[in-house]
Amino acid sequence: MTIDTSAPARPDTTARTGILLMLLSMLMFSLNDVMGKVLVESLSVSQLMTIRSLAALIVLLPFVLRRGVMSLFRVERPALQALRALLFAVDASSFYYAVGFMPLADAMTYWLAAPIYVAAMSPFMLGEKVGWRRWTAILVGFLGVLIALSPSRETLSLPALTALFGSACFSVAVMLGRTLRATPDLTLVFWQFFGALVFSVGGLALHPSGWVPVEATALLAPALLGIVAMLAHALSNRSLKLADAATVVPLHYTLLFWAVIFGWIFFGDTPRLASIIGAGLIVASGLFIFFRELELKRQGRLQA
Repeated sequence: MTIDTSAPARPDTTARTGILLMLLSMLMFSLNDVMGKVLVESLSVSQLMTIRSLAALIVLLPFVLRRGVMSLFRVERPALQALRALLFAVDASSFYYAVGFMPLADAMTYWLAAPIYVAAMSPFMLGEKVGWRRWTAILVGFLGVLIALSPSRETLSLPALTALFGSACFSVAVMLGRTLRATPDLTLVFWQFFGALVFSVGGLALHPSGWVPVEATALLAPALLGIVAMLAHALSNRSLKLADAATVVPLHYTLLFWAVIFGWIFFGDTPRLASIIGAGLIVASGLFIFFRELELKRQGRLQA
């Protein structure tokens, strides 16, 4: 899925290219979110996920054929691969359901809390030692989630709870990804979208009414959604190969900027003050955790 370059680039040029690709990737992920929010108004989540996954797999097919189909089956820890694919399917389905009822910025705020959940779970799932500095940042991040959610009878709605559940599934999937580092990117992405296809088709089998009759031309938009998502993943992966993580990973938080802008332009959403404060705490906490972990890796230590 990566594009080979014929000549080596200067280090500074390579890093700048990595930054630009990550920024473009986040923009495309945001467009994916906007398209999903629009499409769930006329399509069920299962139908949208089915078409999206098929389109993504078709885009992946040439890369799979080039590497060899059998390479997809030579994977480490198949059970964890299957669980990871299932969690990502639940994550995507939860997101598309949630944004059908709530502002983009609110839904994105919950998903951007994923690094905080990962840091909180790492001592229990990966045996990593977390010191008081990161625990403090984790608590601040959770406070940001509570402020953004503003728990009440109105805010504790099914869409909001679904968004939180989806972001938790995403976090566990990310944790599993840490244990599957030896698996090639192409294999991970293929099984991720294949799992989403199986999950969504299963949902349609249980609830056939979820397939809404549409004209053939109407299938182009959800298919484009899958292609946009695939390109966003490819750009993000390529960016991480051109620039160091400390440079490009913090750019993930530009997703919140685009969510606010696109939410206002396309849906007339105005961010709540609680959402802005909560998002600020979540971003600050996530960045602290990320840079603290980088510092510990440079020092060769596992604890803060």
